[in-house]
Amino acid sequence: MIADRPERPDQHESLPRPANEAPFPAAPGHDFKVRRRTLLALLVAAIVLPCVYVIAMAYNDLRMREADATDITLRTLRVAEEHALKVFDMNEALDARVSDLVRGLDDDGIRANEVQIHQKLDDIGGGFPQVAAVSIFGRDGDLLASSRYSPPPPLSIATRDDFTGTRDGSVLEHVSRVMPGQVNGETVFNMGVSRSDDADAFAGLVSVALRTAYFSSFYRDLLGPASPMALGLVRSDGAILAFGPPPRASASAITPRSPLDDALARGSESGVVRMHSAVLDSNVIVAYRRVGGYPVYVTCAYRTPAIWAAWYRHLSVLIISMFAPSIALWCVIWLSLRRLAAEEEAWERWQAEASMRRSIESAYRQARKMEALGNLVGSVAHDFNNLLMIISANVQIVRRRGAAGLEREISAVERALKSGQSLTRQLLGVARKQPLRNETIDVGRWLPAARELLRASLGAKASLVVEVDDGVWPVLVDVAEFELALINLAVNARDAMPNGGRFTVRARNITFRPGEGFPLDGEFVHVTLEDTGAGMPPGVLARAFEPLYTTKSKGTGTGLGLPQVFAFCERSGGLAAIDSAIGAGTTVHLYLPRSLAEPPAQRPGEAREETPEVQQGLNVLLVEDNDEVAAGTEALLQMMGHRVTCASDAASALERIEAPHFDGEDTPRFDLVLSDIHMPGTMNGIDLAETLQGLKPGLPVILVTGYAEELDRARNVDVRVLSKPFDIALLEKMLDGIRKDRHGRASDERDATLETDRDTH
Repeated sequence: MIADRPERPDQHESLPRPANEAPFPAAPGHDFKVRRRTLLALLVAAIVLPCVYVIAMAYNDLRMREADATDITLRTLRVAEEHALKVFDMNEALDARVSDLVRGLDDDGIRANEVQIHQKLDDIGGGFPQVAAVSIFGRDGDLLASSRYSPPPPLSIATRDDFTGTRDGSVLEHVSRVMPGQVNGETVFNMGVSRSDDADAFAGLVSVALRTAYFSSFYRDLLGPASPMALGLVRSDGAILAFGPPPRASASAITPRSPLDDALARGSESGVVRMHSAVLDSNVIVAYRRVGGYPVYVTCAYRTPAIWAAWYRHLSVLIISMFAPSIALWCVIWLSLRRLAAEEEAWERWQAEASMRRSIESAYRQARKMEALGNLVGSVAHDFNNLLMIISANVQIVRRRGAAGLEREISAVERALKSGQSLTRQLLGVARKQPLRNETIDVGRWLPAARELLRASLGAKASLVVEVDDGVWPVLVDVAEFELALINLAVNARDAMPNGGRFTVRARNITFRPGEGFPLDGEFVHVTLEDTGAGMPPGVLARAFEPLYTTKSKGTGTGLGLPQVFAFCERSGGLAAIDSAIGAGTTVHLYLPRSLAEPPAQRPGEAREETPEVQQGLNVLLVEDNDEVAAGTEALLQMMGHRVTCASDAASALERIEAPHFDGEDTPRFDLVLSDIHMPGTMNGIDLAETLQGLKPGLPVILVTGYAEELDRARNVDVRVLSKPFDIALLEKMLDGIRKDRHGRASDERDATLETDRDTH
């Protein structure tokens, strides 16, 4: 669109900002961002750094505690290993002494000397608390002599693993599994050596029974009460010989297929493993060590839950000592962020208020400018209206009197008169002084019906597309002004697309809520008119709605098209805006408020009832300050058959109305007052009408004006109103209606008089 609308900028903008409105200062906003980022960075550092420190310290403390647990386990293990080695070495010596005692004696010889041998065995093993018994077994596994009993009970170990293993040369079975004593039931394990005869053949077994309780008691005393550790004496095949303190679960061997079981199976001399112990029902750190050359290992297990419990206690102290000041720092930073947010909110409110103040000041200056321009335009339009009224009246006079041979010239004058009336209407619309005749219309029916009007305005080269959503709300507008707005926009689109294009008209419902940034809120019908023309540069778009501004060549544009569109939307309670991009066409947005009233239903045209014309003329008081307008109007009224009396202002009109009656009649002197509103003096036409309502209640009054604000006030008075420039035919129709009303009242009065006379006679 070009015509009365500038070409548009590269960027889109729905509502232009006032030209003198400064943007928000950038520095404070950036300062808020920097301060917020700094505080957030401090907050993150105050959270992350203590957490990293606590994690590092906690990890290091856990590793140290595990290392300390391993170290104390190894030290305790060495003590237990030295103790076990002394016990086993002593047992080895006892076995050797017993072997020397019975050397050269066969089984019968031992039985024969059983009493002496018993006494010797008791002397050898009786002084050691770990020794439960010292026994001599024969070639067949029979008990020959014992330090505990004399004579020995009948007992055979021929099928025991330690006997058969020692006989067969198994090193492992030199230390037996734990077993209950066959005589007294005491839990023991045996260390045995084989006896040889003179031929160096197997002659029997010398066995020393060791109490498991001795080792368990020693381990308990060594570890102390409530110790997280446990000591054990284990054969190389995993069989448990002694354990202290006693485990919760009864078990005869270590956990199968565990790291410790694998290490013992490999014959490892010593080491440390981590595992879950089924014996202790806990995760443990286990240190193990072989006891000399014996098939026996000492183990020391440290429960890891004890490590974790101590670590948790230390960690809680560390967290409290570390995060107590950190929490205070977090609160300070959080309060600083809250304060910063409050400051920023206050700053934004201040900026918004400042911007609003600048906008209001700009809008006030713009309103003052538009008001001044409107007053100027309104004054010019008013005078122009008077000139048009003179021309119109005289053209009507010429037509009524007949002017043979001048039909072409008179038609040209009438066409010029219509153009002048349209221009005056535009001027008054821009000046907000054009009276609006609002009515509710159904946009869904009305826009498609206006298609032909738009096609005629667009021309043959441009195509027209009309798209209306279903259920579009009705609007309350002046239909003539709406049509004029669409025509102006269509003409602009035609001029913006000299080589043809597409003009699209769309209508849809839209709702704006408070706080969404739109100047208005409520329910609107959004009408968009989009062309595919060249668009506008920014400087032109900024002045798009400015009255009398145009980019068209001289003589082709008035600069009133887009201002009329803007004024129409604004006075209808809505808004107009332009969206444009160079090379992408122009879109004009019309936001018209929804009407809650239903549009009138379409009715078929009714044939007017022909009534005989009342020929009697009226006595008309014409009040007009312009002599030429008064002369033309007077001549027209006289040609219509009416009698006219002229007055130049309201005061003189009142003088004529209040003058005595004439012809001795009781009827008022005037049947009608036809008055302009805008007149010199202290009273205008509306004041005159209000005065006449009190002075002559039944006297009809017709007021003529070209100003919207005067028309609105005039509608509150019980008078008929004509807006300038008016059609003479409309005035004649009003006069006919007044004449008919007057004739009807006169007939009613005559009938009432006749009825009264008849009743009297």
